[in-house]
Amino acid sequence: MAFPGLHDRFFATTRGRVLQLLRRARRTVDELAGELGLTDNAVRSHLAVLERDGLVRTDGVRRMPGAGKPATVYEIDPAAEPILSRAYVPLLQALLGSLGARMPDAELQALMKDVGHRLASDRHISPEASFDDRVQAAADVLTELGAEAALVRGERGIELRGCSCPVSVAVSERPEVCRAVETLLSDLTGSEVRERCDRSERPRCHFEYIDRKLEAWSWCPPGTHVRHPPAKARSTHGPTWSVFVRQRRSSTASRTTSR
Repeated sequence: MAFPGLHDRFFATTRGRVLQLLRRARRTVDELAGELGLTDNAVRSHLAVLERDGLVRTDGVRRMPGAGKPATVYEIDPAAEPILSRAYVPLLQALLGSLGARMPDAELQALMKDVGHRLASDRHISPEASFDDRVQAAADVLTELGAEAALVRGERGIELRGCSCPVSVAVSERPEVCRAVETLLSDLTGSEVRERCDRSERPRCHFEYIDRKLEAWSWCPPGTHVRHPPAKARSTHGPTWSVFVRQRRSSTASRTTSR
């Protein structure tokens, strides 16, 4: 919850107060109810939602005074801590600013490419998958990261366009961050990717896929008479994006002249 207003409003709610108490120490339902001035059932209702959302978890039981049954103990799920923190964005901005001030542009670009390789290494797309499937999987990864990405057919081939940028704060500090995402997408698809991002006030991702193995083929404009590429190309790229027109250029001209 990096946005201060949302963060503060959430922690002002009863559910937010439950989380705050559990961040300080593990507690039972009775202990939470006493500190919040709520009934046990009301606390259980809030805990059920927080547990469902992965913010809270149980951590054993505690024997209470008397002969009653042991009480369940609740704590913050460690995986929830990054969501609750407000430190990541300012820390990332300061880090990128420091790197940009200390490193030449070429070194910073190389560093961002390495970041992209590392991001890709944590994800697996079958090398047997078709080009279409790999591109779609890469789009799904970008959407998962927060870009709301979609594939479209552009003038020069397949384009991946985002309705937003998942790293907009970082990009506003150092545009070179886009190189990391470019490298991530390239590694996932096994093809060259060219970054065309919109870095205006509201940044948006925009990447083009380029396959050098088929650079003798180009996307045909509307109304062009086309033929399909060779079977080898079709098997690599699948049927969806495999409509190409061959570029003959000088070879075509030379044959025409010889006739």
